[in-house]
Amino acid sequence: MRLDLAAARAFGLSRRTAREAVRAGHVDVDGQTTVEPGTEIGTDARIEFRPDRPRKRAVRSRLSILFEDRDVVVVDKPAGLLTVPTEAREKDTLWTRAIRYLQLRYGGRPYAGIVHRLDRDTSGAVVFARHRQALHALQERFRTHAIDREYVALVEGALDDSGRFDADLVRTAQLRRTVAKPGQAGRRAVTRFRTLERLPGASLVSIRPETGRTHQIRVHFSAAGHPVLGDRVYGARRQGVAPRQMLHARRLGFPHPRSGEPVAAESPLPEDFVRVLEALRGAKKKRPGKAGPPRTG
Repeated sequence: MRLDLAAARAFGLSRRTAREAVRAGHVDVDGQTTVEPGTEIGTDARIEFRPDRPRKRAVRSRLSILFEDRDVVVVDKPAGLLTVPTEAREKDTLWTRAIRYLQLRYGGRPYAGIVHRLDRDTSGAVVFARHRQALHALQERFRTHAIDREYVALVEGALDDSGRFDADLVRTAQLRRTVAKPGQAGRRAVTRFRTLERLPGASLVSIRPETGRTHQIRVHFSAAGHPVLGDRVYGARRQGVAPRQMLHARRLGFPHPRSGEPVAAESPLPEDFVRVLEALRGAKKKRPGKAGPPRTG
């Protein structure tokens, strides 16, 4: 059961009041303050309501939080921001913003373990571990691909209703990736997709990678003749349609590293993605002729 619902029932609060009480740090679960209303708790969990406790400090941050508890924090990465610093030691990255947020909210010297990354121009959900035990558990999940990940993308051309790319990847001299040639040793990469909507010269697709290779989605779609709109590295042909590669990590799900209960975080489509999508839909309405298939996503 969700913590806010359990607190509402236990203490005679409205759902909204219970949710705010949790966020304010007024509710403990088994002796630990928990500030995430959506935390799943067991039926035997001991919850306490402490309304006289000082309210948790509100944090103004450039970071959008999708899920948070004492073990993990899932954040919404904007396009154009590195996940972690490179050798150039950039000061503003998603990781440094996460550290700053945790420091402002909880004080001390917070830990944000790096579990996975998204490309600079890919947006969406990213999880950080708040201690080493959680980090090792989540890294193992990603290593064995025991993660529920869904991306959405706008790609060039029309695809089948669904499909699967199974093509090994190799790294080029320019540190890019490409599909391995026959007889060439590469790293196995598998990507499943489902077409959500067909648009003028493009398709909106839902993508579930079965492996997690660098640039996997972008390379697979490019090799199939359907590069991601705006992807200047992997061969997007339609220039000026999109300000960056239209690839978004929409959903991230995994078993909680402590409880094993499912955690699911969903990132809404960012504004630039929505603008491109709506522009394509507008162009579709203006085209004469037979209407396309019904939209399902």
